[in-house]
Amino acid sequence: MRADRLVSLVLLLRQRGRLTAETLAAELEVSTRTVLRDIEALSAAGVPVYAERGRHGGFALLPGFRTELTGLNRDEALALLTGRGGQAFGLGPALASAMRKVVDALPEGHRAAASDATQRFLVEPAADLLSRRRETEDLPAAVVAEVRRAVLEGRRLRLLYAAVGQEAQWRTVDPIGLVTVRDKAYLLATRSGADRTYRLARVSGAEALPESAVRPDRVDLDRIWAERSERFLSGGEHLTVALRVDPARREELLDTSLAVRAARDADGGSVLEATFHDARHAEWALWRLGLDAEVLAPSSLRLALRDMATAMAARYAEP
Repeated sequence: MRADRLVSLVLLLRQRGRLTAETLAAELEVSTRTVLRDIEALSAAGVPVYAERGRHGGFALLPGFRTELTGLNRDEALALLTGRGGQAFGLGPALASAMRKVVDALPEGHRAAASDATQRFLVEPAADLLSRRRETEDLPAAVVAEVRRAVLEGRRLRLLYAAVGQEAQWRTVDPIGLVTVRDKAYLLATRSGADRTYRLARVSGAEALPESAVRPDRVDLDRIWAERSERFLSGGEHLTVALRVDPARREELLDTSLAVRAARDADGGSVLEATFHDARHAEWALWRLGLDAEVLAPSSLRLALRDMATAMAARYAEP
């Protein structure tokens, strides 16, 4: 909403001083043209914002300007309650806006200390120490907002959803809740009374319907997610692999497999159980780990990896 954006713009200028239109646009996730229009609107409303020309110019508020603008809207309050997980539900901008309001509400001395302290913490950067980029899902904001509205307001929901290997189709569901796991967002729902779990990255359209969703008033998402995960791993044609992995590479196994469980301790270290879609998926994921992983079972996978290594060694043998 534009009113929320105007409040955020004022708070940014009040807390950080002079800022360029480009910086404001990046912070508010809008275009520079939108920022310039917002600046004009603030000036017309009597907010003392002025422009400074030149190389180090930008926009600023007159010194000493203060007004109470720190009330949180619903999305901002929700973003604070869900924390970083709200990013996956399209609440990133709301979280940034809420944090600006929280900082602005602090006493002057505490506000400076808090701003300085935030420079000393970095949570989940885009790349790890090996310069591997974290995979993030690019979810359409309008789609996520409509799904979120249906979940919060208890409405039935139409989804344009593409299951793996299938064309996208419209389906009507009763939404239960949203879950984020390793930066991937899922919608828990029922369809004609049957449990359904939808990956938001595969939803290309969404429409909250007028009728109320058929669902319980209270819900335990932890329990529901655990139950559905257990059914998912125990059903279908998935392949379970027993293996040892160097602890330093265990995070990569979590990224490439469907699930990883600690099975038991054995000679030579901890044995894990990893679940994959099929043998080809397992071969691809475990080949990436090289000598830092050893498959214990099934024997067919051990033989497949051995044959791959033999072929690779033959290809790169000395002429």
